[in-house]
Formats: sequence, structure tokens, C-alpha cells
Amino acid sequence: MIILKGVTLRRSAKVVLDNASATLNPGEKVGLVGRNGAGKSSLFALLNGTLHEDAGDFSIPAQWRMAQVAQDMPETEQSATDFVIEGDTALTAAQAEVHAAEASGDGERMAYAYMALHDAGAHDAQARAQALILGLGFKTTELCNPVNSFSGGWRMRLQLARALMCPSDLLLLDEPTNHLDLDALVWLEAWLKRYAGTLLVISHDREFLDAITDVTLHIDNAKLTRYGGNYSTFEDTRALQMELQQNAYAKQQDKIAHLQKFIARFKAKASKAKQAQSRVKALDRMEKIAPVLASADFTFEFKEPANLPNPMLAMDSACFGYPPPADAPAGTPPTVIVRGVSKSVMAGQRIGILGANGQGKSTLVKTIARTLAPISGDVVEGKGLNIGYFAQQELDVLRPLDNPLEHMVRMAREGGVPAGQSGREQDLRTFLGTFNFSGDMVKQPVGTMSGGEKARLVLCMIVWQRPNLLLLDEPTNHLDLATREALAMALNEFEGTVMLVSHDRSLLRSVCDEFWLVSHGGIEPFDGDLDDYQRYLLDEAKRVRESVKASQKAAKEAAPVVAAPVVKKDSAELKALRRDLGRLEQTILELQTRKHGLEARLASTRSAQEIGEIGVQVQALTDELAGHEDRWLDLSERIEAASA
Repeated sequence: MIILKGVTLRRSAKVVLDNASATLNPGEKVGLVGRNGAGKSSLFALLNGTLHEDAGDFSIPAQWRMAQVAQDMPETEQSATDFVIEGDTALTAAQAEVHAAEASGDGERMAYAYMALHDAGAHDAQARAQALILGLGFKTTELCNPVNSFSGGWRMRLQLARALMCPSDLLLLDEPTNHLDLDALVWLEAWLKRYAGTLLVISHDREFLDAITDVTLHIDNAKLTRYGGNYSTFEDTRALQMELQQNAYAKQQDKIAHLQKFIARFKAKASKAKQAQSRVKALDRMEKIAPVLASADFTFEFKEPANLPNPMLAMDSACFGYPPPADAPAGTPPTVIVRGVSKSVMAGQRIGILGANGQGKSTLVKTIARTLAPISGDVVEGKGLNIGYFAQQELDVLRPLDNPLEHMVRMAREGGVPAGQSGREQDLRTFLGTFNFSGDMVKQPVGTMSGGEKARLVLCMIVWQRPNLLLLDEPTNHLDLATREALAMALNEFEGTVMLVSHDRSLLRSVCDEFWLVSHGGIEPFDGDLDDYQRYLLDEAKRVRESVKASQKAAKEAAPVVAAPVVKKDSAELKALRRDLGRLEQTILELQTRKHGLEARLASTRSAQEIGEIGVQVQALTDELAGHEDRWLDLSERIEAASA
């Protein structure tokens, strides 16, 4: 088990754990929660040995194998499959030992090495790796693509697959859902439920935590508190504890006030002095109950739109996709992903856009957001349509060297100032302050900010624009639970229209009242809830697997039957060579057996004379074996030439 006892942990001058204690048992699935900056990643660094405790005792079983997702972006021309296979450290070590054993020429070592290679699962390593890759949303045609050919988000999925490939007793996952679509998230949940080791996961997705964890470890005020149960159980238990603590604190404050009143009233009277003194001692001995110091929750709101066109937009026989690349030959047709869309988006609608990976959700959103032009058909916008667009890659669009104030000033200058807003620098500073960008943070370069702070800045910029249509493509990546709750509340109070793509099921449930399903090149209403959609995804994945198997079977059956080649009868010379080779192999085996027997006798305690005699015999057998092995190579080459 993992034991932390009175642990103090510092990062630079900041104390992230102060006399903290916790115990984690083998096989437990633990959700590590706490506000951004509370020390969750620092605790992971302690577990993986990157950091060491400054005080207290920390222990983890020495024999435990650990796996975690590497945070660096992989840069390699390896295929996706080979890159993931390398994550199996036991298999990699076994392969290295096989190469070393073969180079040494030690037959016994080679035998053990090949046994270890088999035990490490070399026979099905490729199948296991490809199952992980496909489960995380890749296509079968991408299994052999170079890692460098994928975008950053997809490379991080490969890093996740590589971590899952590694046999482990302890698995550390830090925000594993950030780069996943809902279909990949459902698959990951199913995989982690089957994981037999101890799991520690940092996540801001409450439904993900509820689905896979049975213990919650909370970091707050540099302390660790263990709660039995998933995240929802933790929330209920903590709320009850805080209420009880606040009630106990209030009662104690009443008692303290009563004692102090008595002391102040009677300490000057000789007849009551002894009683007053006893109450002073009672007050000193009293163990003080701390008040509940809950952190102030972050909240924001979307201002009422200046106007609400109805319909917001209308699509008529529209086809969405991508134009041919600039370097493509003339006449290359565009790539159509979604076709024949005839739908209207009305004022006040709350639409959740669902669909398996690669079906065209982001393509639809980009076209509505004017980032892409429709391939054909019409997309007619209502008069006065003002779109607030949060793209998956929006954080990459922010200028790393500019600070939040410079972003706001440039937006006001280039895009104009919406009605009811002010473009004055001081007013922009004040507005940034409502999103927790205050003081020095207003001048902090965006490139030095965390992912959550960047996402908050993008939300701030969208809110300032006073949109009437919100297009949100995975807005919760990098947002902590408090900010996700604030976003859900703001969206529910928004009077305009919302179109949302998200893998955060809690956000989808709380915001959306209807769903569109992007599937098989079209868009249709999805008449069901998210539980129905999860079942649909699992059925769809099963259907794809079965179709792949069926196509492979059909390809084998359709393959032309190749007539068996006419095999010439072996010549007399070839037969004689093979007969000589068989006899030679038998002789080599007998000599090796005698040599191993002599070496075993050498290992036991014997006289110096006997050791010398056995050594001479071993050397003679070694020389004889060398001659026979040369003869074996010569016969093998002659047989190969004769067979050709």
C-alpha cells in the first residue's frame, strides 16, 4: 500500500502539503481532487519520484511497476502501432535480452530469453496496441501512420495508449480526458473499470470520476483528506461535514462569548475572582474549532443579447467539408464530410451536437462559425447574428507574448465595441477582473499561463462580445470543476442560442434540451438521453469491428486461388546433404550435453588436479564444437544452393 504520514512537501517556497497523511490500498481506484494549484500534480511528482518529501514518511512498495502518461509531445517517425508497443516496458526489456543472448551465443541464456519474451506477450503485442489505438478514436487506416503526422491532441492520445500498454501495479493519470471525444471517453471508462492495479486519476469531469473511482482524496489547505466513495459521494459528505463544522464553530463562539462575558464581569470582584480564573483556564484549554473558510466560487454571466434574430440561421441542402489543398492538382474535388443538411436554428434553442469521432461535428461548427465555407447549398444567417465561437484550438490562437489586457484592447479595436460595452482601457481592466484576471495577471504574458487560465481568458473575450449564438467546441478542456459549474450556470441563464460539442456529460445534461446526431454523413435528431447515446456508441463500435472482420474475411475468400507450385523431387546430392546435416546436428547436441555436464562438475568443490583435467576436456569439446559448427554452416549453405 501507499502510505503518507506527516508529509511536508514544498515546491520552491510554496508548501503544497503540510503534515499531510493518507493511506491508499492495493487495487483502489482513487480520484485526486482539489482546486487548481492545490498541489495535485505535486503529489503525482512525489509518487513517481520526481519530488521528495521535505519532512514526514512516504512509502510505496518497491516491487510495484508504475505507468503514467508522458507530458512531452512525442516527436518520432515511428508508426503509431510501434510507438505504443514500446510502452510495454516488460516486452521491450525481454526483446533486448533476446538480442543480447543471441549475440553471446549462449544457448541456455537464449532459451530463458525466449521464454521471457513469450511471457511478456510478444505474440499478441501488436493486437493489444492496436486495440488501444482504435479504442481511443483512431481509424484502422492510421495504425501505421508516423506519429509526427498527427496533430498535438492526437499525439497525446498516443501517449495515453502507450501508458495503458505498460503493465503496471500503479497507474497515474493526469487529466486523461482532455483530448478525448465522448466515444473515446466511454471506451476509456470501460478499460479503466477492468484495470486490476491501483489507479490515481486527476480529473475535472465529475461523471468520469463517478464512473471509475471508489475513493476520493481531497487536497485542501495543504492537507489530504480521504473519503470513501466516488466524487458525488465526496461532495455530499464534504457538504455535510462543512455544515456540522460551521454549526460546531457557531456553538463554540457562543460559549466563548459567554465565558468572556463572565470573566470581564467578575474578574475584579474578590468573591468571584477564583471562578473567573477557572473560566480563563477553561478558555485556554478549549480546543478551538476553525471556521469554514470556503474559497469564493468563480461565477460569471452572459449579458442579454442586443437582439435575437429568429431563426438564427437556416441551412438548405448544405454540404460541409474541406476544400482541396492548395498544392492539389487542378480539378481535385473538395472533401465532403456532412451532406444534405436542411435544418434551422431557432432563438433560445439549446442543442447538443453528438457523433462518433471523425463524423463531422467540428466541421459543422466551423462552417456555422464562418471558419469554413459550405461546399454546396445555402447557410442563411438571421439579421444581426452575432456568434461567440470557442474552438478546440482556440487556446493555440492566443498570442503567447501578449497579456490579457492587450488581447482585450486589440479585440475592441479590430472587432468594434458591442452595444452596452466600453472600450476604455480601465473598463477593460475591470471586466478582466470579473474573470479573476486582476492585479499583475492583467500584464502577465499568456504563454506563461496555465491551460485553465487561457480557457478563462477566451471565455472572457466571448462574453465581452455579447453574442446571441454561442458555438462551443469542447469548451471544458483545462477548466476545473468550479469553472465548469460556473460555465453551466452562465449557459443556463443565457437568453440566446447554444450549440455545444463536449465530452463533459454533466455539462451536456445540465445545458442541452435537444441533441443532433452527426452520423454517416448526415445530421438527424437524436431521440434519447446521454445514457442512450453511450449505448449507441458501444453498439456502433461493435458494428465497425464486425464490418472490418467481415471485409477481411471477404477479401480472403475473394483472393484468387494460386496453383501450388510444382515441387521437384530432391536430388540424390540434396538428400545426402540433408542426411549429413541431420547427423551433424545430433553430434553437436551430444557434444553440448557432455560439455554442460562437465561444466556442472566444475561448479562443485573438487581438487585442483581434477579441476585441471575437467578444464582440458571442456576446452577439447569447445574446439570440437567449433569445428562442427563451421561444418554445419557449410552444409546449410550447400543445401540452400542445391534447393534453389
